[in-house]
Amino acid sequence: MAPTGIPAIRRVRVDPAGTHFASAFVLPAAGLPRLTPEEWVRASYEDVPAVLRELIRTGWTGVLGLRLGPRSSARHVAGWRMTETGPGRIALEARAPSLTVRNVVTVDGSRLLWATYVRYTGRSGRVLWSLAAPVHHLAVPLLLGRAVRRTA
Repeated sequence: MAPTGIPAIRRVRVDPAGTHFASAFVLPAAGLPRLTPEEWVRASYEDVPAVLRELIRTGWTGVLGLRLGPRSSARHVAGWRMTETGPGRIALEARAPSLTVRNVVTVDGSRLLWATYVRYTGRSGRVLWSLAAPVHHLAVPLLLGRAVRRTA
């Protein structure tokens, strides 16, 4: 357990599955609230203070150029299009002219796995993601940890 009383969120390797970049974070399921993958993503992206939500959205749209859908749509989570959903897994995707980002959250009996896959289109996509990746590696565990604390 982390000092905060929640299980430690660890960065792990995942198969890039034909993409240029892949990273993932894992959290043991023991002691976690029983939420669906969609509920975890919504808690991480939507159940945050408005200022933080807008800062994140500005990074996605203003920096990466991701085209997000309507936040009020049932087929989107924080503007990310749901491309796959099921009892143990959700996949969200957003595209920009120079890259496509896919977040896949899987929950099973032993863990919660949040994986991100990025496919570049040309050199500009590679440069954009190289600037965004360090922020991504800080943001996902922070948002996920916050969601765990708020739903516990």
